[in-house]
Amino acid sequence: MTTAPAGLPVVGAARRPGRIALLSLAVALVAAGALVITGPPGRSSPTPPGNLTLAAAWPHAKQADFDPALPDGPLFAPLLFLDTTTAIGTAPTTDARSVRLGIRDATGFRELRRFPLASDPQFAALTATGDTVVWTESTDDRPKVRIWQASRTAGPARLLTADTGAAVFYGSRYDLAVTGGVLRWAAANGNATEVRSIPLTGGPVAVHTEIGHWSLSAWPWLVEENQRRLRNVETQRDTEVVTSGPETATCSPVWCRVLVMAADGPARIDLMHPDGSARRRTAGGEARAAVDDVAVLDRFELLAEPAPDADLTGTTTLLVHDASTSRTVEISAAVDGAFTGGGLLWWSTGGTEDEITWHVLDLRTA
Repeated sequence: MTTAPAGLPVVGAARRPGRIALLSLAVALVAAGALVITGPPGRSSPTPPGNLTLAAAWPHAKQADFDPALPDGPLFAPLLFLDTTTAIGTAPTTDARSVRLGIRDATGFRELRRFPLASDPQFAALTATGDTVVWTESTDDRPKVRIWQASRTAGPARLLTADTGAAVFYGSRYDLAVTGGVLRWAAANGNATEVRSIPLTGGPVAVHTEIGHWSLSAWPWLVEENQRRLRNVETQRDTEVVTSGPETATCSPVWCRVLVMAADGPARIDLMHPDGSARRRTAGGEARAAVDDVAVLDRFELLAEPAPDADLTGTTTLLVHDASTSRTVEISAAVDGAFTGGGLLWWSTGGTEDEITWHVLDLRTA
């Protein structure tokens, strides 16, 4: 099942979750393909001097802390934050036999869907636009991906389409993309990629086919599987990614994350435009990407470095490199997992059953 966790603003000390609560978090992380960031064993590296604190860099940015424990006991695990007080995510039922998908905000938890835990529900991709939340779902007994949608405020969920092809998802914010009221996703078809689309109001699915293996990026762009080329679907214009020497790039239409290699391993991480311009160093060899997406909001590169006690705790230091100022901001020094979507960043700290807390930062307000 696919998900990542969240909850309501913390009031006082976090409650100690029981077995059901811990089960909900474990199911959520595995189900969502959550990126748990842990430092390399036996290595540690202090945060480089000169990094700004979150409060100093963005004093007016919106942020919140969340207690993952629901009033009935289980942990709520967010898949996608809609704002700093609202998220769509999962929680098991109190008897641990079913998994609930729902929206949680300051008023409580509104259930949208329910599945037997034994069916291993998967929610591989989610997105939101305006009042609408869209997600994919599949189970062991119904492995074919189906796309559902619901209002974030009221009403039941409804099936948008089951005509999804051999849908493929990469853990990117573009896996499900809405532009102009049209939802798009990618599907594999032999040596070709289908760009499938459907209006959010419903109707037949349209299919556009491109030869080769591509993933969706900011519409109308696709990124080639080997990250060496981007294609504008509307103009059929390709952009070649410019790299040099022993390095690999992960790209969006605006920025590429470049991992530069040395003889003994990674040397540093750079950020550049796909044509090679505006290149700058963002981190050293100890760092790695904290999330798959490159330069969230075309501005924020999310990085993880081993915390000073990473060999004991498995935690990392979560950093954000701001491409607009070339400054690096320390978000937290001891992070267990980090996620992003819709211009928000959320991460967990604590790590143990009686201390885990979730935090969310709206990067759109930074």
